[in-house]
Amino acid sequence: MSEQGNKKFSDETDVLLIGAGIMSATLGALLRQLEPSWSQVVYERLDGPAQESSYALNNAGTGHSALCELNYTPEKKGKIDVSKALAINEKFQLSRQFWSHQLGEGVLTDPSDFINPVPHVSFGQGESQVDYLRRRYEILSANHMFPEMQFTDDAAKFAEKLPLMAQGRDFDAEPVAISWTDAGTDINYGALTKQFLDDAEKQGTAIRYGHEVLNLKRAGKFWEVTVRNVHTGDKQVVRARFVFVGAGGYALDLLRKAGVPEVRGYAGFPISGMWLRTTNPELVAQHQAKVYGQAKVGAPPMSVPHLDLRVIDGEQSLLFGPYGGWSPKFLKEGSYLDLFKSIRADNIPSYLGVAATNLGLVKYLVEEVFKDFDGRMEVLREYFPNADGKDWDTVVAGQRVQVIKPAPAPSFGSLEFGTALVNDQDGTIAGILGASPGASITPAAMLELLERCFGERMIDWSGQLHEMFPTYGTSLKRDEQAYASQWETTQQALKLDGAQTT
Repeated sequence: MSEQGNKKFSDETDVLLIGAGIMSATLGALLRQLEPSWSQVVYERLDGPAQESSYALNNAGTGHSALCELNYTPEKKGKIDVSKALAINEKFQLSRQFWSHQLGEGVLTDPSDFINPVPHVSFGQGESQVDYLRRRYEILSANHMFPEMQFTDDAAKFAEKLPLMAQGRDFDAEPVAISWTDAGTDINYGALTKQFLDDAEKQGTAIRYGHEVLNLKRAGKFWEVTVRNVHTGDKQVVRARFVFVGAGGYALDLLRKAGVPEVRGYAGFPISGMWLRTTNPELVAQHQAKVYGQAKVGAPPMSVPHLDLRVIDGEQSLLFGPYGGWSPKFLKEGSYLDLFKSIRADNIPSYLGVAATNLGLVKYLVEEVFKDFDGRMEVLREYFPNADGKDWDTVVAGQRVQVIKPAPAPSFGSLEFGTALVNDQDGTIAGILGASPGASITPAAMLELLERCFGERMIDWSGQLHEMFPTYGTSLKRDEQAYASQWETTQQALKLDGAQTT
């Protein structure tokens, strides 16, 4: 890489980051610590940072650590599989460690601006769900990575913990249960992104808002990246030694334009969402938690219903949803032609295969699209029976693109839920595809990127990486002492120790 330094960026750069969201912001911060002489530039098509998936109201704001998300603990042949929950929890601990380190370095400034303690609660209705929730609790509560988890199917205890959800509920008509831990958090990824990028600019990173990347072409040791100013129409070609595509729903298209063979046959299916939101202080005061239930049959994991306390820019509100929807856009501020432009000869079999094997998802989306405000309120009343429509407004959430991977016959396509890192064989370009747990495990995803794309430097970087991630290379699932030590340290650094719900 060149020795020109961050402050000497022109039409050539060491690291080019596409998208000003949490992914690019995190990778940029990592590389500035590891290689401060490398130049960096960020291109963002919108006029500010964190305006798509990282924007606070475009995501659930959950520190996804599998404390309450039931889709991470599926039941298979009568047994509850917690392997995904353990893996996600372990990755989230790396996020806490990195944020704590960055606070110590002065990169991040105020943890309460982006992370606050909020209990995480799992909710079950009916005998089958209550039985599942009890068995899930018995497994997870025995593991040191799920501290002080509790369970109750007692109506009085339920009402004490979740007074809002107890109002108007007939506990005799249907059994309910909850499991919970007070170790959960609410995270404003938009605020976190802005803190990272504010420091990036101070360190000399060039951030170009209102600039859209149109094309990427390999040219020897460089990538030639064509960029257009969305306001003037002016174009320029920037040469970069390494490119990261953190462009949300547009990432797959850009990787295809770059000719990355690893995404051949891949396709994307856009899913939009909506929330019901209330800022009524009387209601907010009675629900100081994030409560997750189970998704309906055929619904995608991103549509798991949850009633959440949110802390955004110091203000509290409640969000319920998300309600699934559909739009051909790949980004909230995208084009209605996005889906149609993404269809190519090599991914048509993938689209057709998923369409044929996911009729339940299609049926779910159709029902959601035609659901009006009253219909959405009826779903909310499964959680909050006394909900009154006058207290709630509809908020459009972010746009997600579910990744479709090519698969052998007879399916031809596989709908993937989760977050996936893709890179070329040379490690000169990489991108992030998919959705949840996404932002919550960004530092872990970026560590994987470093291993794949900069493997020859990992030994030299080892000392710095262990400063940023004290348990890097340690299995927290197996090492209880290491888990406890890092937990105590990050609780203090993030100002979560001894705190109650904000």
